[in-house]
Amino acid sequence: MRRIYMDANATTPLLPEVLDAMRPYFIDSFGNASSIHQHGQHARAAVEHAREQVAALLNCRPAEIVFTSCATESDNMAIFGVLKPGDHLITSSIEHHAILHAAEKAEERGVEVTFLPVSPDGVVDPYDVYRALKPRTKLISIMMANNETGVIQPVEHIGKIAAEAEVYFHTDAVQAAGKIPVDVKAMGCHLLSISGHKMHAPQGTGILYIRRGTRLEPLLFGGSHERQRRAGTENVAGIVGLGKAAEIALEGLGNGSMERVATLRDRLEAGVLARVAESGVNGGAQPRVPNTTNLYFDRLEGEALVIALDLKGLATSGGSACASGATEPSHVLSAMGLPAARARASLRFSLMKQTTEADIDYALEVIPGVVNHLRELSPVNAGTLG
Repeated sequence: MRRIYMDANATTPLLPEVLDAMRPYFIDSFGNASSIHQHGQHARAAVEHAREQVAALLNCRPAEIVFTSCATESDNMAIFGVLKPGDHLITSSIEHHAILHAAEKAEERGVEVTFLPVSPDGVVDPYDVYRALKPRTKLISIMMANNETGVIQPVEHIGKIAAEAEVYFHTDAVQAAGKIPVDVKAMGCHLLSISGHKMHAPQGTGILYIRRGTRLEPLLFGGSHERQRRAGTENVAGIVGLGKAAEIALEGLGNGSMERVATLRDRLEAGVLARVAESGVNGGAQPRVPNTTNLYFDRLEGEALVIALDLKGLATSGGSACASGATEPSHVLSAMGLPAARARASLRFSLMKQTTEADIDYALEVIPGVVNHLRELSPVNAGTLG
């Protein structure tokens, strides 16, 4: 049986070039990047080269890149490194849980938080951001692209609002990096998070871009690593892999590889809608990252569909991997106003560079039959869709 992977927004495989770049730093070039002997300085040079590679992807200074363990850590650094009790945070109702849960914890610590609504297409209205501003507003955090729908947010407009109000602007760019251009100068953001394993780097790697002059308290203490912004011995091999992945991602943005992925995504959508009754695209009317589609299949349970498709060799997702196993419908789709039944009947298909025409053919071959079979076995009451 064929195995087709369409859950790239959860994680991606290492590219062979990334693994090749990392391999020496597991065995031969094993030095601590803070050591002054040659082993250490060789590791330090590798870390700084990776910093330059990531900075090139984001159009920033290498010194503005801080390496972290993941985007969740980066998001938490942005929230808790900037905000103090009495400050005000503006964020949205469709953020990743790394932001939402951090914001809720910040509330417990005395930070006022405004959670903005979104349109039925899943877009934050910049005017809502403007109206939410208060004298005590310290930080705006709005994601660049949604992890479930792929919908791109108006971050440049929001960045201008933040600049005029003289407040910090953070964006979670995890699902945007490597798929669309991410230019921190064009966005006007002060802070930006990226996860390595979403762009063919190893799991356990991430970065936080911190614009020069941004005042941010560290979360970790114990050493002067990362210019005293993030204590802890650097994961040299992982950082090297992240740097190489960033270099490859930047090349991909210029050689048309993501346009090819977008064509495959559009073909998958069109094929499903033509073959499966009572299906549709959530957020499909808005600009999206090229690899992501969120499809609903009314009158069935999405979790059952994920399992059934996996048994046919097709890996998909009901939404965020961090919320897998949740019994509640997607908070993103609920915020967009979808009835609970339709939100539960929605699946995310997220493609990657390795996705082929044959993969799309296979998906279109198996999806209609599986959907129809599940509907016959246990149809969900269509009347609950509203």
